[in-house]
Amino acid sequence: MFLFLFIGTLGHSQNWKSSFEEAKSQAIAENKNIILVFSGSDWCAPCIKLENTIWKSEDFKKEAEQKWVIYKADFPKKKANLLSAELTASNKKLAEQYNKSGNFPLVLLLDQSGSVLGITGYKNVTPQEYLQIIHSFEK
Repeated sequence: MFLFLFIGTLGHSQNWKSSFEEAKSQAIAENKNIILVFSGSDWCAPCIKLENTIWKSEDFKKEAEQKWVIYKADFPKKKANLLSAELTASNKKLAEQYNKSGNFPLVLLLDQSGSVLGITGYKNVTPQEYLQIIHSFEK
């Protein structure tokens, strides 16, 4: 049973970058835009819904793999989920630049230089509709 659950979670893994610097470098190297997500993964109900309905969808995974570099600036509150001090500091710095009002979830599409192309948040829509919203920022 445990093995089945473990393998099931592997199927949901995505290419979320482990640092924003890594995301920027890859975006430049591959000529892609960046999706930057501000999330409270263990306390923000809309963030959790966005994770389960959009980010884990096959449609998003396929599109993101081809079109974007993705990074999640997470701000968990539960002790068991806390990030390293370095990653927490990095995410706070990103929030100071891109999320001064502290909105969660906040989804930004950035170009390779870090300029904001578009901003959205949680929407109760299908993955295909959410992808259309993100693509609308590229025009």
